[in-house]
Amino acid sequence: MFDLDPVLMSRLITAMTLIFHIIFATLGVGVPLLICIAEFIGVKKNDQHYRMLARRWTRGFVITVAVGVVTGTAIGLQLSLVWPNFMQLAGNVISLPLFMEVFAFFFEAIFLGIYLYTWDRFKNPLTHWWFSLPIVIGGALSAFFITTVNAFMNTPDGFTMENGQFTSINPIEAMFNPATTSKVIHVLSSSYLTVAAILATIAAFSLLKKKQSEYHKKALKLTMTLVFVFSILTALAGDISAKFLAEHQPEKLAAAEWHFETEEGADLVLFGWLNNEDNPVGAIRLPGLLSFLAHGDFESEVTGLNEIPEDERPPLWVHYMFDLMVMIGMFLIAVSLLYIIVSRIKKWDQHNKWMVRLLFLSGPLAMLSTEFGWVYAEVGRQPWILRGYMTVDEAATTSPQIGLMFIFFLALYIVLGTLCVIVLRKLFKGKPAEEELEKRYPTIEEGDKE
Repeated sequence: MFDLDPVLMSRLITAMTLIFHIIFATLGVGVPLLICIAEFIGVKKNDQHYRMLARRWTRGFVITVAVGVVTGTAIGLQLSLVWPNFMQLAGNVISLPLFMEVFAFFFEAIFLGIYLYTWDRFKNPLTHWWFSLPIVIGGALSAFFITTVNAFMNTPDGFTMENGQFTSINPIEAMFNPATTSKVIHVLSSSYLTVAAILATIAAFSLLKKKQSEYHKKALKLTMTLVFVFSILTALAGDISAKFLAEHQPEKLAAAEWHFETEEGADLVLFGWLNNEDNPVGAIRLPGLLSFLAHGDFESEVTGLNEIPEDERPPLWVHYMFDLMVMIGMFLIAVSLLYIIVSRIKKWDQHNKWMVRLLFLSGPLAMLSTEFGWVYAEVGRQPWILRGYMTVDEAATTSPQIGLMFIFFLALYIVLGTLCVIVLRKLFKGKPAEEELEKRYPTIEEGDKE
């Protein structure tokens, strides 16, 4: 038998779980809002293309919700199995948001069922649209409650430490800790952005296969407009997060920017690599921008990593995660703005192959940005699992069965991922939206059909 390091294996299990789960968690938060917007436009404009978008997105969403339930349950399971010392210390503090997250999911699921089975059952189609709002709210609340747990791990609050135990616990204060606001805003805005980009990719892919499709052109128009809106909001959320880090987690911001010396007018460092003396080489430097990002002042002082004890510094490779996340965010702003500008100029075709191919990249890159962002968020907190109170090494299990746990979770995610892809393909393959539109809404004018 191999002599496995339980701390390393615990980290690998958690990383694997979060990387897989974040896909479905993001969809669970973002898709309901896109469905809600599409149906509302369809009802108000009496445009069945948009109503069909809402229908088909809902079908796919149901499948991802089912997978998300399992991966969410797996997270709860691995918290107890893999991080028992953390749960023993902080379990009674974070139990309220964990319970409320389950409640929010059931709230969302109940109304999703009502929404799914009441299509075309009301004389006023706006009545059906109202049922989408609780789904949007449920998804947002679910994200809020689970994000407060992550925020608590970054800025623990709402308790008193006595003899190595948490006492005088105030669960509400723990939920609304200093990190909550910035993290919740960032999670919600980036989830909406990522989902809009993914649905834009699906529309772009369909347009590349079918040169003329009014349905997919409208899908692309809606989703790329929302990509632009949410990319701006996400950029603002990122600015809020950076200012939070500068005040409450300076080591995390400094590691992301390879900022070692405390100084005024600090440069923003993009890419590059470190030499043996921990000096950035081959990097792009933007003068004073880190100071502005941290405090809104180009001449403000930014704390450097040398002010932090060596054993409390995050791994320096998180710099690349931060850079990739930001660069993709800038790409999404640029490509969505380009699409909007081109679509406003009559002489130009916003659906030419090169433009559509560029838009096709939006979804995969947006999801990668979400993954990079979460890697930075979690690894940037190292060596702490609960900042200032418990390290990852102290929290991990010592079970000799950690290798079997890894195999179990890996097999679970392979099966879930495979089943999800198979079911989604079965659901939509050979069932084009145009044919469904023609059967369900035969009164659509010929000019609107392909």
